[in-house]
Amino acid sequence: MYTVVERELELKLVLSPERSIPVPALLSYRSDDPYAVHVTFHIGTDYPVSWTFARELLVEGVFRPCGHGDVRVWPTKVGGRTVVLMALSSPDGDALLEAPAAQVSAWLERTLRAVPPGAEAEQLGIDDGLAELLAAAPADDLWLCDPWPSDESKEGE
Repeated sequence: MYTVVERELELKLVLSPERSIPVPALLSYRSDDPYAVHVTFHIGTDYPVSWTFARELLVEGVFRPCGHGDVRVWPTKVGGRTVVLMALSSPDGDALLEAPAAQVSAWLERTLRAVPPGAEAEQLGIDDGLAELLAAAPADDLWLCDPWPSDESKEGE
């Protein structure tokens, strides 16, 4: 069984310094994918747009600028409000999104309670899976004995 932490909120798609449009979004975190956060944007088309990136990137981006390449996140103030900006780049285009910092922080706090930092690998069960793969099975005994004597064996063996 795994835990899901979700939060619906309204982001702003920044078109210019003076103009933005509201974009309904869903922040989602699943303990079976413990390193990632998922953001789904509902932009009035048949299919929502989804982005997945490191939870650690968003956690750090609430406090200081971080990221490079396709996803960059940083805090700032807009009209006296603290917000988190997310710059997303893809071959289809670029987007600058503004999110209320308090709502993002509260949601992140819930994800960190569900799976604390440093405990992500435990959720994946990698050690258990490797131990299972590397454990000797009864059939392995067949491979350890030589069913055909070699040419080097002594007479009568």
